[in-house]
Amino acid sequence: MKIGTRKVLALAAIGASALIVSGCDYTENLPFEWPVGHISEELGAPGLGMQWIKNREHWEEKVAANDVVPEPQPAASQDGPPASTIYKNVPVLGHLSIGEFNRIMVAMVDWVAPDKGCTYCHLPNDMAAEAPYTKMVSRQMLKMVMSTNENWKKHVADTGVTCFTCHRGQPVPNYTWSKVKERSIPSMMAPLGQNLPSWDTAMSALPYDPMSLFLEGDQDIRVTGPEALPINKRRVMTKQGEETFALMFHISKSLGVGCVYCHDARAFERWDFSRPPRVTAYYAIRNVREINNDYINPLVDILPANRKGPMGDALKVGCATCHQEVYKPLFGAQMLADYPALATSGKAEQDQEVAAATE
Repeated sequence: MKIGTRKVLALAAIGASALIVSGCDYTENLPFEWPVGHISEELGAPGLGMQWIKNREHWEEKVAANDVVPEPQPAASQDGPPASTIYKNVPVLGHLSIGEFNRIMVAMVDWVAPDKGCTYCHLPNDMAAEAPYTKMVSRQMLKMVMSTNENWKKHVADTGVTCFTCHRGQPVPNYTWSKVKERSIPSMMAPLGQNLPSWDTAMSALPYDPMSLFLEGDQDIRVTGPEALPINKRRVMTKQGEETFALMFHISKSLGVGCVYCHDARAFERWDFSRPPRVTAYYAIRNVREINNDYINPLVDILPANRKGPMGDALKVGCATCHQEVYKPLFGAQMLADYPALATSGKAEQDQEVAAATE
């Protein structure tokens, strides 16, 4: 009876396998719908679990939300005198022609404060004054945009960024982060900075502030080792593993993608198996870290309380600030092509001006 039962089970398994294979063949082309209301896109070879599954309704909402790129301002003459010879106190964009300078100013109003106009960053009776505080902030943000476009092409490529990439017509971007107070739960355990839901980590029980560790601090991103229990070579605490997973959840949620958008499902730690977006993410993490430390944190002393987090720090940049839950900000809209002046810092032009003035 036992032998007969085994034969029946074996035949049943073979039959089930045939049905599964034929079922897979029947689907023919991807993307396919599974489960109902979802879209699946194959990101690797079939059979490796490399599906990117998107909720159709949520995805359509994000497509509509990112179809908001404003029309570029009309082209301006590049032949006029430098803006620094006409206007006072224009240290960042003063090397541009007066026409291009004014064009970018008008664009910035649309990108950041369309309801407030020029007086969001300037005093109406003294446009050259070092006030209000938003003028100093915008100047710092211009430097950040230019540095990102000039020095971080392995992150932003030629698509680049503009003020609109994050702001989307609002003075403060929708997606920012700041340090949070230690949250407690009704338990005998000491607070560990986790086990409470957070949007930034996709409502998981993982540590809820990986941004401070990785997008401001430079903590190592721990990955699976090549050996079982390599205690003498890689002492990694479970907590560090959870922090790494929290960062990965933050990136996944921010870009609206799953793990296999960057990693190969067979070996997440293997760079030679990974998809190209993992390399982009490597540089993106370091780019964001530079933005927070070199451009945003130094502004904390001039920011009013309503532009700070609950712990008194500046509102900082995370992956979602630009991406806003899609894999490419604004689905890769080439806004920088219409504003090439924001593609470089202009330092070479400024040096030439100084040299000419001293001759």
